[in-house]
Amino acid sequence: MADGGVESVDVLIVGGGAAGLMCAAVAAQRGRRVRVVEHANRVGKKILMSGGGRCNFTNLGTTAQNFLSANPHFCKSALARYTPADFVALVERHRIAYHEKERGQLFCDDSSKQIVRMLLDECAAASVRVETQCTVERVRKADEDFLIDTSLGRIAANALVVASGGLSIPSMGASGFGYELARQFGHRVLPTRAGLVPLTLSGKHQERLADLAGVAVPVEARCNGGAFRNAMLITHRGISGPAILQISSYWNPGDELRLDLLPDTDAFAWLREQQGERPAAEFRSVLADALPKRFAQRLCEYAFVSRPMRQYREAELREIAAQLKDWPLVASGTEGYRTAEVTLGGVDTDELSSSTMQSRRVAGLYFIGEVVDVTGWLGGYNFQWAWASAQACGNAL
Repeated sequence: MADGGVESVDVLIVGGGAAGLMCAAVAAQRGRRVRVVEHANRVGKKILMSGGGRCNFTNLGTTAQNFLSANPHFCKSALARYTPADFVALVERHRIAYHEKERGQLFCDDSSKQIVRMLLDECAAASVRVETQCTVERVRKADEDFLIDTSLGRIAANALVVASGGLSIPSMGASGFGYELARQFGHRVLPTRAGLVPLTLSGKHQERLADLAGVAVPVEARCNGGAFRNAMLITHRGISGPAILQISSYWNPGDELRLDLLPDTDAFAWLREQQGERPAAEFRSVLADALPKRFAQRLCEYAFVSRPMRQYREAELREIAAQLKDWPLVASGTEGYRTAEVTLGGVDTDELSSSTMQSRRVAGLYFIGEVVDVTGWLGGYNFQWAWASAQACGNAL
């Protein structure tokens, strides 16, 4: 403790998630006195729930193109200096078994608890003090130091790192603290919204599909320049699944989604082939061979007239093929932050250093991880941004 009962540290990190713990370990290993405060009752809650409890901790194919930001170049420096291979080396050093699931996505064989334990062990080895259930009540800059009033007392720190995450999944303690602090110190915060989130349907769009809840359809979902090929899952309230979660980050209210319902098929050539081989077969039966049967039947109920294949003219088959390859779907909204995996938007990168994550406005103030306007695709990219931005910051402190 410093004089007057104020604890003095080199670095105070607000947020005990992936970015906060990683940054703490890196800075402390360089000899800094580091303290982490987390307002929740345990650290790493998002890590623990990730990947169905096995934590999709990185993606081997990570590039800057896998991220959305007002400045798409901002993330390049940090990502280049701390790669997925660097994090994998850390995982292997802690003897955590892992596997590649698909498209470069790496998961723990056992449990996401191992990643949290690894980060805490790294922190403990470097004498980082981690406090949970500690809320930050006030922050101000006094001369060279930040004075932070917390529920556990006042802390004076040479550097303050904001790693408090975004607004997604408030049931796990998410809050807008980081954005409020950024604004307090004059930073611009870009509008935030839920990302990697299920979409909701309403009216006739919802009525047509609601009773098909649980049906999965392989699609390519497209919107505003984004295109993702994976499964779409029909839910009671709308649509979800990997393809929809991905495209949700590109979708804005009022935008129309387009779905390729036969993403690996030349639809017209396939229909002509079916017409030649099965002239007496009803179109609904043919479509049910290419799509989940209940979904195919529903399409035929409200979108297509089903006749024996021999009765379709070439122009009709071309029109059907075009519709199947570019199916319009109107979403009414999203499930919101309640189920969103990430928060789009955040602290404007124009006022941060891409090499250190330090504020260009206030010396000693840093922002890392999800609170920054850098949002990754589904599949381990957001964790890689957490590790990379934390490393950049930790090495600069």
